[in-house]
Amino acid sequence: MILYVHFGPAGGEAAYRRLLGMLRGITPLVQAAPPDAALADVTGAHRYFRRDAHELAALVRMRAAGVYGADCTVGIGPNPLLARIAAQSGPPGSIRATPTDPDGVTAYLAPLPVAALPGVGPATVRTLAPYGLHTIGDLRRIPPLTLQRILGAPTGRRLQQYANGIDPTPVTPTAPPRALTATHDFGRDELDPRQHHRALLANAEELGWRLRGDHQVARVLVLTIGYADRSTTTRARTLPEPTAHSPALADAAGRMYTALALQRARVRAITLRAEDIGPAEIATHQLTFDPADDAARRVEAAADRARARFGPSAVRPAALAGLAGLPRPVPGRGGPRSG
Repeated sequence: MILYVHFGPAGGEAAYRRLLGMLRGITPLVQAAPPDAALADVTGAHRYFRRDAHELAALVRMRAAGVYGADCTVGIGPNPLLARIAAQSGPPGSIRATPTDPDGVTAYLAPLPVAALPGVGPATVRTLAPYGLHTIGDLRRIPPLTLQRILGAPTGRRLQQYANGIDPTPVTPTAPPRALTATHDFGRDELDPRQHHRALLANAEELGWRLRGDHQVARVLVLTIGYADRSTTTRARTLPEPTAHSPALADAAGRMYTALALQRARVRAITLRAEDIGPAEIATHQLTFDPADDAARRVEAAADRARARFGPSAVRPAALAGLAGLPRPVPGRGGPRSG
């Protein structure tokens, strides 16, 4: 059996790694799912702990709450897909399990919206809607070749498998990659794309400052949009060159957001994650004759010096004025915030 453990607000990368270590104390087959979740194959742990999957899930929740103060949500299923869906199909802070028999799995999945499947975001939902494909049961009933013509062969085949509760992917033990994360949580469902872009800019500013403070650059940027129904959409982009330049990060994030073509989406959180991080001194930078780029980098360096002396909120882009949820100044503290 597979557990999908969502740790909730884990308190940053260090806390997340500690929670993964706690999970490895129950089973060595733990696959990190950054920024705040993990898959765990507990098939071999049943005999050692003399507990079934539900009791092991309760043990995970108890240890996470008692030692780290984290209120976990745990999904239980016979494969990673079903465990993930179980964890994400209800309110946080509980244990939920899917059926294990084929007929039970089919009945369980049938009424769920197609957005419950991994990789199905608002754009895919809009593509499927004109064909009357709104639920997982609808996907299961449509002829495979028809779905492949609508979405393309690879995506159509994958979603048809998912609609039947099939996921042959094994849990592969992995550690989370070195990464930095910045998240903006909206206090309510936010439909205004202008506010979404402001949150992206705030996250890019924070990531850039932290990368520069650590003398690091990122090669990959990951954007995650969290919606009011607890579903998420994640997109990743390899940057043209490794960078810690906030405008470059903001531009890449903006392009990913625009490509999602969100329309009246009820967004609750926007997360940017910088991955494939390495030392800045070995990174290459394409020289430019654009004086605006040179000026922007000089301004950025001056702003970093001000932040190091007076706190992360000492200098902000004018576009972020009045945006709630930004980092607060930390008196007498220099350097970037820890992740």
